[in-house]
Amino acid sequence: MFLRLITDNFARRPRRKVLTAAALGLGMAVATAALSVSLDVGDRLAKEFRSLGANLVVTPDADSLPLEIGGVDYRPVNAGAYLPEADLPKIKTVFWRNNIIAFAPVLEVQAQTWSPASRNVSAPAVSDKAAVIGIWANHSVPLKDGSFFETGAAKTSPWWKMEGNWFADDATQCVVGTHFAEKSGMKAGDTVNVSVNGRDWIALTATGVLTSSGPEDDAIIVPLQVAQKLANKPGQYRKLYVSALTKPEDDFARRDPKTMNADELERWSCSPYVSSIAYSIKQVLPGSDVRVIHRVADGEGMILTRVQTLLWLVTAAALLASALAVGASAAASVIERRTEIGLMKALGAGSATVGFLLAAEQLLLVLVGGGIGYALGLLLARFLGMKIFGVPPAPSLLVLGVVLVLAAGVTLLGSALPLRRAANYDPAPILRGE
Repeated sequence: MFLRLITDNFARRPRRKVLTAAALGLGMAVATAALSVSLDVGDRLAKEFRSLGANLVVTPDADSLPLEIGGVDYRPVNAGAYLPEADLPKIKTVFWRNNIIAFAPVLEVQAQTWSPASRNVSAPAVSDKAAVIGIWANHSVPLKDGSFFETGAAKTSPWWKMEGNWFADDATQCVVGTHFAEKSGMKAGDTVNVSVNGRDWIALTATGVLTSSGPEDDAIIVPLQVAQKLANKPGQYRKLYVSALTKPEDDFARRDPKTMNADELERWSCSPYVSSIAYSIKQVLPGSDVRVIHRVADGEGMILTRVQTLLWLVTAAALLASALAVGASAAASVIERRTEIGLMKALGAGSATVGFLLAAEQLLLVLVGGGIGYALGLLLARFLGMKIFGVPPAPSLLVLGVVLVLAAGVTLLGSALPLRRAANYDPAPILRGE
C-alpha cells in the first residue's frame, strides 16, 4: 500500500515531479563537476606550476650563511664548498621520489672568452670576462633498478626559450645567452673559446641562443663536465635545482620536524609538503642544505587555495539554489494535497506516517535527480577539464556517492518546513472545506 501511494502520486502529478527532479539534477550537475575538478585540480595545477621552475634548491651545508631577501639568494653561486655529482641518483630513492620530476646541478665559473665572430684576430691575446654556467641540459641519470631518469635544465626551467638546440651533455658544445650573443655577434654554429687561466683554451660550438630573462642571458651555458674541467672540480657541482610536485603548506607543514613526536613526524613525512620533500632529500645528500624557493612554493599554494575556494563556493551556491527550488516545489505539492492529507489523518494516519510518506516521495526524487545530475556533471567536468588542463578528470564512484548524499541532504533540507506543516495539519477543518 505504501509503495502504491507513492507510485500513484508520481503518476497523477508528473509535471511537478519532473520540475523538481530537473532543479535537483541541475544543482547536482554543478556539484558533480565542481567536485570532480576539485579532486583533480591539485595534481593538474601542480603539474602546470612546474612551468614556474624549480621549487627547491640544494647547496653545500658547509657554505657561509645565505643572504636571502624576498626568497632570492644573493650569495655568489661559485663561493664555498661543492657537492659530489655521484650522489645525485640517490634523490630518486626518497619516499616521494615519484613527486620529483626533475633536477639539474649547476656549476658556475668566471672565465675569459674569445669568439672569432666578435673580432678578427688570430690568437686569444685579448679576451672578455663572462660567466660560464655548467648544467645538465637533457641528461639520463642511471637508477638502482637499471632504469634511467631523464632530467636537466630543459625540465627544471621550461620557460627558457631556445633559438636552436640544446647541446649534448658529453660534447664540447654550448648555448649562449641572448645578451652575450648580441654583444659578441654570435649565432648558432659559431665557435667561442673559454679559459680560466688564460691558457688551456676550450673551443665550444654554439648550438643555440638562450633567452631566460635571468643571468643566463649574459652567460655561456655549457655541459656540466666542461664547467668542471674549467673550474678544476671534476665530478662536483655547486648548486642543485629540484622541481617537485607538492601540496600547499599549512601551519602543520611549517613546523620544525625536530619538535615533532614520532606520530607527527610520520604524518608530516607522509604528506607531499615541499618542506617534507626537502627534508627527505637532505637525508640522502650528505653535507647538503636543502631550502625552499618560497616565491615559487607560496605562489603555487595561494593560487591552488583560491581555485579550490572558488569551486567550493560555486558548489555551495548550486546546492542552495537546489534546496530553494525543492522547497518551493514541496510547499506547492503540500498545498495541493491538503484534502488527501486530511483524509489520511482522519482515517487514522499519524503525523509521523504522513511525514514519512511525503519524505519518501521526495527521497525517490533524489535517485532520479541525483543520477541525472551526476551524468550531466561528468559531461560538464569533462568540458572544463579539457578547456583548462587539456585532460578530462576521471569519473569517480566516490563523487557519485557524495552527490547522492548531497542530493538527499538538499532535498530533506528544502522540504523540511513543508513536510512539518503537512504533518501538523488538523484534518477536521480541511474536510469541512475551511
